[in-house]
Amino acid sequence: MSKITIDDLYKMKKNNEKIVMITAYDALFAKIFNDEVDMVLVGDSLNMSFGGHSETIGISVDEMIYHSCAVRRGATRPYLVVDMPFGSTATPELAIKNCIKVYEQTGCDALKIEGGKDFVDTVNLLTKNGIAVMSHIGLRPQFSRFQGGYKISGRSEIDEKILLEDAKSLQDAGAVFLLVEGTISSVAKKITKSVQIPVIGIGAGANCDGQVLMWSDMLGFFDEFKPKFVKRYLDGANLVKNAVKNYVKEVKNNEFPSSEFEYCK
Repeated sequence: MSKITIDDLYKMKKNNEKIVMITAYDALFAKIFNDEVDMVLVGDSLNMSFGGHSETIGISVDEMIYHSCAVRRGATRPYLVVDMPFGSTATPELAIKNCIKVYEQTGCDALKIEGGKDFVDTVNLLTKNGIAVMSHIGLRPQFSRFQGGYKISGRSEIDEKILLEDAKSLQDAGAVFLLVEGTISSVAKKITKSVQIPVIGIGAGANCDGQVLMWSDMLGFFDEFKPKFVKRYLDGANLVKNAVKNYVKEVKNNEFPSSEFEYCK
């Protein structure tokens, strides 16, 4: 199957065909997802599900590059988006330096940046330099300390107005996609209808142009907590634990390796 391009994704929005996105952090899982999904996100969420930390803050640009290069080797077909980590786009000057580095070294298709209309100058600068940007609005995990936790967005009329202004301003600045996270579904629907660029939702209801979930959440491997918006399609952690228990039992009882798994002359 041919590589999915931005044109393909815009056609999907135009034709009301849902876009499917999933996270990946390594080549092994990326290869499994390769033929199934439209987009892959190398999210800074890997700092939690892969790195064992309690938040996304703290991962470096070089760590994102390492994981993104691995994902790129496994996912050759989907449109690949890479998260820019906390602090890496704090100013337009810093953003252009870090984003060029990530864009060049990973071979990704777009970069994701958390921030609303206050990031318009950054988005404009990046797009003028040929870097595709997915803007991330609504609940922004990188702002969790500042906001005192993970707060659902769009609850008030003022909040709704700000989100709609963010979406329009970022589109006008050149953003090619929007990711809307942890937002009241009726507000996310208004955002999706108000812009021409594809809107991907996570915890933002069914009326976005597409959906994204972290693979470790939807396959049941991350069990520290389960957000309301996550549907588990597999009890992955328990399946793996049971397989490991069987392996341990067979080794302890000298059942493995049997002659079937030995080299003989």
